[in-house]
Amino acid sequence: MNIKSRVCGTDLNNNNLLTLHGERYKTNMRKEEQSWLSFASKLSSTTVEFPVVTIPVVVHVVYNKKDQNIPDSRINSQLEVLNADYRKRNLDKNKVPDVWKEIAGDSRIEFMLASRDPEGNPTNGITRTKTAIKRFIHGTDENDKPLPEKIKSTSQGGKDPWDTTKYLNLWVCNLIEMESGQNSPGQLLGYAQFPSGPPETDGVVIFYEAFGMNKKIPSFGLGRTCTHEVGHWLGLRHIWGDDYDPSNPNSPLGCSRSDNITDTPNQRGPNNGKPHFPTNDQSCPNTGANGTMFMNYMDYSDDDSLYMFTIGQVAKMRSTLNGSRSTITASNVLISHKEEAHLETLRTLPSKVYDGSHSVVAIEELL
Repeated sequence: MNIKSRVCGTDLNNNNLLTLHGERYKTNMRKEEQSWLSFASKLSSTTVEFPVVTIPVVVHVVYNKKDQNIPDSRINSQLEVLNADYRKRNLDKNKVPDVWKEIAGDSRIEFMLASRDPEGNPTNGITRTKTAIKRFIHGTDENDKPLPEKIKSTSQGGKDPWDTTKYLNLWVCNLIEMESGQNSPGQLLGYAQFPSGPPETDGVVIFYEAFGMNKKIPSFGLGRTCTHEVGHWLGLRHIWGDDYDPSNPNSPLGCSRSDNITDTPNQRGPNNGKPHFPTNDQSCPNTGANGTMFMNYMDYSDDDSLYMFTIGQVAKMRSTLNGSRSTITASNVLISHKEEAHLETLRTLPSKVYDGSHSVVAIEELL
């Protein structure tokens, strides 16, 4: 499959949520951004090394045809990509231009498939649902009204989310986008819900061909679509601040807004393809001499041209995990029953024991 440019539906999804939930959603969005700005002000004069946190993940594979029922190996490869990208362990990090190497950030966020389902039963963190729906359409109808997110509803042919306060829900399906005024739907790689949205639809949706490592989709087969969309789920905006709508040819390129992160150079709109450093195709008057940061995961460049988050973006994601998404790292769904039984055994041991040859030692020293 040859997809010419990256298409992310998160901004459209955000607009749909504004239409559906009005002032309540606007208020939540303002609170989210105010919380970030307050968090950022406290970090301005000090360097913080955040503790490593692990986010529990459930992957809902919803398929109509056999090839859409992607194998466990593809799912595991996507988790490997997420962990490499968010921990700054990606093999292509050496491509970051020298001028930005010092601000390339390790988020110290890791991802793991859940070991328990919402009822406490053992799970591999993957659900598989056969559906009669051939294509899940995201967007708006001919009257500009939001289409239902059927992928997130079992009764509508999709799959209900697991408790969104405890799991990052990832849906994988045959995904397309449709907006009022379009003659036909377009291919959509993915979309996410920002932290301020309703819990019943919270999570990330990815086109099945773009999930994990997949050579069949050359420009977007390295798993970076999920890296990008999970960034939205953790509160990151597109690097250009979303004042440009690439789906609307009459929308002027603009530099009026930013992503509210100081170390990402402002730009007019998305970069596409495989830019070369330095590039000024989308530069604003205040972008700076080094051009736009096309290699940032929150831009639209091809997968092999994305390889960094900034320290500022890391801080914002950690602000989200410290605030509106704080419950996600506090759940016990990553601990299997066997592991929990082992921990219970350890808790019954005395704090100190005789090691058999020397002296009484702390139990931690033996473990």
